[in-house]
Amino acid sequence: MTTIHADTPGLAARGSPRDRVRPAFGDAELVHGEPERFTVLFDRHAAALHRYCARRVGPDLADDLVSQTYLTAFATRHRYDRTRADALPWLYGICTNMLRRHRRTEARAYKTLAKTGVDPLGAHDTTDRSLDRVEAQGMSRRLADAMASLKANQRDVLLLFAVAELTYPEIAAALRIPEGTVRSRLSRARAHLRKRLDRSTP
Repeated sequence: MTTIHADTPGLAARGSPRDRVRPAFGDAELVHGEPERFTVLFDRHAAALHRYCARRVGPDLADDLVSQTYLTAFATRHRYDRTRADALPWLYGICTNMLRRHRRTEARAYKTLAKTGVDPLGAHDTTDRSLDRVEAQGMSRRLADAMASLKANQRDVLLLFAVAELTYPEIAAALRIPEGTVRSRLSRARAHLRKRLDRSTP
């Protein structure tokens, strides 16, 4: 379960793209190379994809989703843009499409947290520190309620930004939408969270 604060500086303006080590052997070469090379792509990015899925729908479903993501990626590798050295945004896009089949699971988790104060997904996560920059004390029940009420496409953009730490251009590439749409959805998501939180603040 993602912990996001509506007024966190990280959501207001990203200082710089995430610091990711770029290997000498590019992802594009792995995608379009010999089939056995695809296992290297799995080793390179599977952990990040699993953390993203686990934060949204729990670790059990995350296992299946990551597997499905790579099977789909392998089957559609001929569509991959060779000019993109980093395949992770592409994989996040496939993964996000897979997650759409589990909207109800994600929404139920947010609603459970909002109602009980207990995160049904976060309890399983003992290693993920990717959200340290956007969470100080954990997701509040009010914020969980606000997240549950977000439009699905806005939540996708918000979580790709805050959890996956993709840049605007990378989110646009992942979801196959214009960068301006990414900015618009993210802005609306932040505004919606602030409005819901202001309304519920005593």
